[in-house]
Amino acid sequence: MSAPLTQFTITEAAPGYWRVTFNNPPINLCDPETLIELQQIVGLIESDDSLRVVVFDSADPDFFVNHYDVSRVADFPLAPGPTGLPTFIDATTRLTTSPVVTIASIRGRTRGGGSEIALACDMRFASLERAIFSQIEVGAGVFPGGGATERLPLLVGRARALEIVLGSDDFDAATAASYGWVNRALPDDQLDAFVDNLARRIASFDKPALAEAKRLINRRALPSAEDLMETQDVFLGAFAWPTVQARGAKIAKKRDEVGADFEARMGHHLGHLGADT
Repeated sequence: MSAPLTQFTITEAAPGYWRVTFNNPPINLCDPETLIELQQIVGLIESDDSLRVVVFDSADPDFFVNHYDVSRVADFPLAPGPTGLPTFIDATTRLTTSPVVTIASIRGRTRGGGSEIALACDMRFASLERAIFSQIEVGAGVFPGGGATERLPLLVGRARALEIVLGSDDFDAATAASYGWVNRALPDDQLDAFVDNLARRIASFDKPALAEAKRLINRRALPSAEDLMETQDVFLGAFAWPTVQARGAKIAKKRDEVGADFEARMGHHLGHLGADT
């Protein structure tokens, strides 16, 4: 029997339609338990023949799924899942290839590994006022290890993917939408109704038609498992680089200096580790 979920809550919003809400206080960090529970949720999605659409959202309006908790990188789960791939790649690969449609409804900050979970969803919609996106890994001395280097170029093109990854800055929802990172940026007071209406519409359609349409689109729109594996292997090895240790010390110092503003404006602070702000 699967362990009970502690970070995610599943609500059946309508027949064939689930909402999966993430809540990992205080700032919705993505940690080893997040990845294990995500893999468990994917298994539940696959086992429900009547399920057509799942919306992922957050209980915290300031954070969707936040970056990975690097203080626990040694605990990063690597056990192979049903695909034979390690936990994170297994969960996100199965999410993208599942016959069920997945939608990320993003309000608040989503960075690093959290952004990569959103990228594994079929669609992303964002609050115009509250959503902030970033792949902050290069600014922290490493690089994205969970799919951003593979999925972002397919969505936004090579040049913009390089801007996002190498610049390690925060992007507002309007810019993310104009780049193709998200489907649409909507006024915050319209986001929930828009996503709910779309999900209910999809849930009203026949599952064989939905599943086959998604499968056919996926033929030219997904990265290979081999590329994802290579990236994760190099990413985990990068934490032994001396440069990562040195930059990590600077990040810890800056976090102590600015407090909660570090998470609020992480892109800014990563670009000013050695300068006054």
